[in-house]
Amino acid sequence: MADLSLLQEDLQEDADGFGVDDYSSESDVIIIPSALDFVSQDEMLTPLGRLDKYAASENVFNRQMVARSLLDTLREVCDDERDCIAVLERISRLADDSEPTVRAELMEQVPHIALFCQENRPSIPYAFSKYLLPIVVRYLADQNNQVRKTSQAALLALLEQELIERFDVETKVCPVLIELTAPDSNDDVKTEAVAIMCKMAPMVGKDITERLILPRFCEMCCDCRMFHVRKVCAANFGDICSVVGQQATEEMLLPRFFQLCSDNVWGVRKACAECFMAVSCATCQEIRRTKLSALFINLISDPSRWVRQAAFQSLGPFISTFANPSSSGQYFKEESKSSEDTSVEDKNRIRDQEVPEDVQIRPEDVSSDPSISNSSVKLENMVEDHAETSRKSPGEISVPMDSSLLCTLSSESHQEAASNENDKKPANYKSALRPEGGASSPDSALLDQELYNSFHFWRTPLPEIDLDIELEQGCGNTLSPERPEETSEVTAPGSSNITMATRKELEEMIENLEPHIDDPDVKAQVDVLSAALRASSLDAREEASDAERRSDVQDGLGVNEPPNCKINHDASVPLIRDAVENMESTLCYIHNDSDLSTNSSFSPDEERRSKVQDVVPQALLDQYLSMTDPSRAQTVDTEIAKHCAYSLPGVALTLGRQNWHCLRETYETLASDMQWKVRRTLAFSIHELAVILGDQLTAADLVPIFNGFLKDLDEVRIGVLKHLHDFLKLLHIDKRREYLYQLQEFLVTDNSRNWRFRAELAEQLILLLELYSPRDVYDYLRPIALNLCADKVSSVRWISYKLVSEMVKKLHMATPPTFGVDLINELVENFGRCPKWSGRQAFVFVCQTVIEDDCLPMEQFAVHLMPHLLTLANDRVPNVRVLLAKTLRQTLLEKEYFLTSASCHQEAVEQTIMALQMDRDSDVKYFASTHPASTKVSDDAMSTASSTY
Repeated sequence: MADLSLLQEDLQEDADGFGVDDYSSESDVIIIPSALDFVSQDEMLTPLGRLDKYAASENVFNRQMVARSLLDTLREVCDDERDCIAVLERISRLADDSEPTVRAELMEQVPHIALFCQENRPSIPYAFSKYLLPIVVRYLADQNNQVRKTSQAALLALLEQELIERFDVETKVCPVLIELTAPDSNDDVKTEAVAIMCKMAPMVGKDITERLILPRFCEMCCDCRMFHVRKVCAANFGDICSVVGQQATEEMLLPRFFQLCSDNVWGVRKACAECFMAVSCATCQEIRRTKLSALFINLISDPSRWVRQAAFQSLGPFISTFANPSSSGQYFKEESKSSEDTSVEDKNRIRDQEVPEDVQIRPEDVSSDPSISNSSVKLENMVEDHAETSRKSPGEISVPMDSSLLCTLSSESHQEAASNENDKKPANYKSALRPEGGASSPDSALLDQELYNSFHFWRTPLPEIDLDIELEQGCGNTLSPERPEETSEVTAPGSSNITMATRKELEEMIENLEPHIDDPDVKAQVDVLSAALRASSLDAREEASDAERRSDVQDGLGVNEPPNCKINHDASVPLIRDAVENMESTLCYIHNDSDLSTNSSFSPDEERRSKVQDVVPQALLDQYLSMTDPSRAQTVDTEIAKHCAYSLPGVALTLGRQNWHCLRETYETLASDMQWKVRRTLAFSIHELAVILGDQLTAADLVPIFNGFLKDLDEVRIGVLKHLHDFLKLLHIDKRREYLYQLQEFLVTDNSRNWRFRAELAEQLILLLELYSPRDVYDYLRPIALNLCADKVSSVRWISYKLVSEMVKKLHMATPPTFGVDLINELVENFGRCPKWSGRQAFVFVCQTVIEDDCLPMEQFAVHLMPHLLTLANDRVPNVRVLLAKTLRQTLLEKEYFLTSASCHQEAVEQTIMALQMDRDSDVKYFASTHPASTKVSDDAMSTASSTY
């Protein structure tokens, strides 16, 4: 009765809104109108009548309900175009409602109504553009904050769904936004309008953004009165840059970006630091290296801690924008070429250069060419008077050029150009080219291999070199057209300037590199160092004998000398000589690159030089390496090490594996960090880093850290476990087998309730089956799989059934299939005859998975598994018999083997099904007699197994 009285009071208060008299004129008895009366009254009205009735109500709630029901009203009258137009006109009138909640409710419905108009465009053409869009645009400047926010969200939703025509964007939306961002506009409205302009730029495209949005955006970046506007511009700067492209970014936006980065409000500078990567991606490499890197260093050293914190978080992503596509395969634009295409194209361009039969290179011609004078091979004489003599000599130096020499020249030229900044020691001598003959074929082949090896191609793709080559008649050496691949005669006089200390250090380095000779890069370095050592020990020949040998070569080649040229034992190879010449400046680098940094004693200056590279500005890399400094956690961010670990794979990809020595120490520091979140981050990405570094560096540097993660907290181990297959497949087979002994440790967790850990282990073991031999699978993975099949959690058990079935398939396909038979016998013994009903149920699940995934031929299944499966028809637990009935009816009898062949196995199955159809349990009867609609084994497994225990 109390509830009834309350209802009477409510109806009494709302009666006026529905045109009902409150009291009778003759008595004081309250007339309580029934709700059915109102329903009957509304049913008598047309949809437009109801709309007009409640839209004119003074009750705000009624008008809100009108706005909420506009879409339903449109659907009711969609067949009549005039009624649709009438509803849209009512919407226009409702948009003038004085109550903000009504306007906000209306705006929330506009995207849905616009979508309806789009779908029914033939009936109501241009309805959205004429009736709805003006309301959305007008509400952008509404006095009420809630209405403005709702209209902004509606506008972005309409643009995202492409419901606004391009013409309307240019003529109705953009002009309003530009007007709202005028200097005399309201501060809040201006800030919101700038944000809308920035967010809509990616949706409207480059053309509209450049013509209509970009000029006003540049003005707003310099708004001196409102720092909130500048902050919004800075926060969205990267999005604008990515839309307008490189040219507009460099010409119009970068000056504004430099201003924002030096803004006097730290919030603006922080927003610039957060979007720095996106801005960098929209600029060329030169500007990125020369201007943006210096600007970023300023942000890293900003007085505000919050700016420094944001800068360090963006440091790794910013470094990744320096990636060279030809070496890392990373791209920022779709039109970029693939790394393979780039390198192949460069090499083919050099190899396809036509080389005439008679090619002569004069010393003065070669040395005067800029591309050659900067290369590591100096085609000059050792002493000045010798150079004069050779220039005045009537006989020119004849050097047949081939692609291998050009490749070597270009590669070494790039290396010296990259190292000139750090190598301040001048060259002690310069090598010269001269002809020489008489060398034996094996030695020549050996030196040719040293001259042309993979060491020269570990850097960026080969640049195109235009040699200044003059053709003269009647000269000596010619390159046989039939054998263009033959190496050229390259000899050089001069005495060795290598000191005994340097020679001794070379010997020590070769000795230290020997254990790592399996690494192709290390082998290439050993070859170069060995050749350099031999070159340093050769005695210099006299200048007079030089001319004599030249004449002997010319005579020999003219009579019986084969077309291929020989390299003199007694002369230093220019490339090797130059490698020795610059060895002192690169010793520390080679030590680090050959994984021997721990065995070398470096001075502080050498340690600093060991982390020098030429891919990114060194100042940026130094700042990134300093993120592991404990002082950074106190002055910048307590989680700065985590940010460093998160971006390390990207930095490593940018630097390339040849510069891994720069990051090795930092990675080891992060791997031993006290915060488990840092180690967890590394554990989740170690497989990606292994792909970047390759198998040799992975085995040397990542495997020890990987082993440490295996013994870490569960929060760290899960990262390793989730990508266990991805990491192990990169290792050598012998190294991979070592982890077979540790897989059992994953069954032990800090918290026994952490069942997802075991489920992930089962998932990974399925993938690991392909990496190991049948014997290893049987000896090491089989016990783990059977253990997981008896897990307490049904989700773990179900994945394990899949694991065991795949294991049966692999072992059965092995030769001989004895391991598969042994595994099947173990399944029968441990599960098919298990005293626990859950074990017997697991056996049925395994059989069901084996049948469904065709893990065994049906003939083999009928022999090895089916007899034991059919015996469970007499099991005393109904759950086992129910699952057996499902398996036989839904899975086994669907196989062609049992549909076409009339064998004894088919007869046994039919007899078992008939017995199950007469079972005393109704569920068993049902599944044995009918064919249920659901045949998903996973659903059956989860539903049945989850109720086991």
